[in-house]
Amino acid sequence: MDPSPPLVFVYGTLRRGGSNHFRMAGAEFVTAGTIAGRMYRIDWYPGIVLDTAGDEIQGEVYAVDLEMLAALDIFEGLSAGEIEGSEYRRVRTTVMRRDSQTLGAWVWEWLGITDETQRLTDGDWLKEE
Repeated sequence: MDPSPPLVFVYGTLRRGGSNHFRMAGAEFVTAGTIAGRMYRIDWYPGIVLDTAGDEIQGEVYAVDLEMLAALDIFEGLSAGEIEGSEYRRVRTTVMRRDSQTLGAWVWEWLGITDETQRLTDGDWLKEE
């Protein structure tokens, strides 16, 4: 078992300056970075679809404990790891740090319908929120 705390990549309302950043209280900020994907305005929040040929999605990596990881799953609409009926799924992704190093982190990927007219190609939700 990996003794290090889980890392999560947040790209929307959970980022510093986002409306739900308070949910990250107690998490340790690790680094800013980007992932490859397509970001969409879903409603008052974004969703991303991972895509290696996509845009650079801006975000932050945090170290969280298992209790916070479970709380974030619930916030993102996942209950007890179930996917059926969920808006998101938690998957591993590669984050590119500003120093060009990479690290692995969990990210919540949108599973719903996307609308290309709502795509945010600059990949920075905080410019939208």
